Amino acid sequence: MAEFTLPKNSVLIKGKTFTAPAGATNIRRFEVYRWDPESGENPRIDAFELDMDSCGPMVLDAILKIKNEVDSTLTFRRSCREGVCGSCAMNINGKNSLACTKAIDSYPGTIKIYPLPHMPVIKDLVPDTTHFFAQYASIKPWIETQTPPPADSERLQSKEDREKLDGLYDCILCACCSTSCPSYWWNSERYLGPAVLLQAYRWLVDSRDENAGERLDELEDPFKLYRCHTIMNCTDTCPKGLNPAKAIAETKKLLVKRKLG
Repeated sequence: MAEFTLPKNSVLIKGKTFTAPAGATNIRRFEVYRWDPESGENPRIDAFELDMDSCGPMVLDAILKIKNEVDSTLTFRRSCREGVCGSCAMNINGKNSLACTKAIDSYPGTIKIYPLPHMPVIKDLVPDTTHFFAQYASIKPWIETQTPPPADSERLQSKEDREKLDGLYDCILCACCSTSCPSYWWNSERYLGPAVLLQAYRWLVDSRDENAGERLDELEDPFKLYRCHTIMNCTDTCPKGLNPAKAIAETKKLLVKRKLG
């Protein structure tokens, strides 16, 4: 039986514990992944006990409270606080999600917060998404045309064609789905992953795009597309309720239809 061990400098160690203020009665415990590449130390798990009577309702509120009132060195991304930008994507109690849309009360007991899995960590809760966005750029996420634009109007589409984009354009590229996919964990250098493949399908079905043939040529690869094994983690974890697995299946169908003529 194969046994896998982490490198010594990757093994988690017990970190600091920050207790709640004296007199606090409504206390929740948060365990947060910490790693500073400049320190030379192993990653650790710090524990924070927070007074919920002076904290907002969302997990992101708790993280901001830690940053503002307990430990200003805690590093993470956030922006819109409305589930639109995707910046605060992280792993909360074992499932990828957006910290700004997850209520603290929806989790019983201790809340454990880690960066998105299977991505290099820059610091604390900040993953390195350079490769992820390079893959996104590789699918050419813009309209490509062969014909000149209409002289006196935009490139229009019917309501029916527009509806085909629902559930696709809504993707905010938070990477929750891709980093929950075992196939992406093991083949991320070549497999594009659920988020990028959903975006690729979005342009394949856009009636205004005139380059579907070349787009399909790029995707017809043993690794780029076909490493998807329909595990469905992507659809289960998407914080926007989208279905990347279906988009991938529809792309495979387009390739089969093209081959059959």
